[in-house]
Amino acid sequence: MKLHTLKPAKGSTKKGKRIARGQGSGRGGTSTRGHKGAQSRSGYSRKAGFEGGQMPLQRRVPKFGFKSPNRIETKPINLDTLQEICDKSKVKEINPDFLSKNGYASKNDLIKILGRGKLTSKVNVTSHYFSRSAVKAIEKSGGKVKKLFND
Repeated sequence: MKLHTLKPAKGSTKKGKRIARGQGSGRGGTSTRGHKGAQSRSGYSRKAGFEGGQMPLQRRVPKFGFKSPNRIETKPINLDTLQEICDKSKVKEINPDFLSKNGYASKNDLIKILGRGKLTSKVNVTSHYFSRSAVKAIEKSGGKVKKLFND
């Protein structure tokens, strides 16, 4: 086998359509565009989502929901996650820096501690936000809660 003898497999390649190259090509005249109308003209481009005059999907489907412009996006962390952290690293102080260094949140995330799960370790938790049930559980286990924001 030599490089100059290599060819693609039979039937795997096709010649492109030679459009608008005279009547003899079978694709002259209107050049496969049909007669008249926007799609036959040069410079025509179909709008995104255009469905040939049928009501487009984005207009058929109803709008719903609401996005508050004042929403504060927080990263939720539950008590069972805090317990898991305490079991692994025997830490007595958990704060946003610790959580971001260990991959539980990003550096700029606002963190909210939520009350799912059980917390048995005595641990002091510093965070931006807390749920009432989380505060109760942390204080019940002997830890302290410190809020970074006073709301």
